Amino acid sequence: MAKMMGRFGVVLVGLWAGLATAGAQQTPAPPAAAAQDGAAPSAATPAPQDDVKQIKLTEEQVKRFIAAQADLAAIASKIQAAGDTPDPALQTELESIATKHGFGNFEELDDVAANISIVMAGLDSNTGNFVDPVEALKKERDDVQKDSSIPDADKKQLMDELTEAIGTTPKLEYKENIEIVKAHKAEIEKALQ
Repeated sequence: MAKMMGRFGVVLVGLWAGLATAGAQQTPAPPAAAAQDGAAPSAATPAPQDDVKQIKLTEEQVKRFIAAQADLAAIASKIQAAGDTPDPALQTELESIATKHGFGNFEELDDVAANISIVMAGLDSNTGNFVDPVEALKKERDDVQKDSSIPDADKKQLMDELTEAIGTTPKLEYKENIEIVKAHKAEIEKALQ
């Protein structure tokens, strides 16, 4: 549960932080860059690949996720403060929120949040088209490699960060999730503000 809590805190806080700045982002930011800034991970930096259980989303799951956001927002500071070590009271509170909103348990809500995050990270804020975050990172890495105006030391650091991000960013397994999330994008963004 502790590992799952830590990931959810990243996904939840990342969704909120990422959507707050979504208009400014078009491609995923490397996790190392976010860490250097001391900023919370954005929606553009989904949880590491081995932590995400990708599922085929349903309309109902997305609607229930949206409905749960008011309750989750009320305890967001507790989630952030808990990090990877939530106390039993917080775990109970999260389970209660999950079941209140029709999820079997908190883990199911967590999986839905992670899968929504993956899709949201790939939605271009200008066109609304989905670009797989891994593919966007690869393109960004190629662009950095070709850019002769970047000093060698900076280029090496950027290349290392982008390579690491490519290795930890999950590739979308269920393409049908794109249309479901896109259909509810405005509601998701509003709920996460």
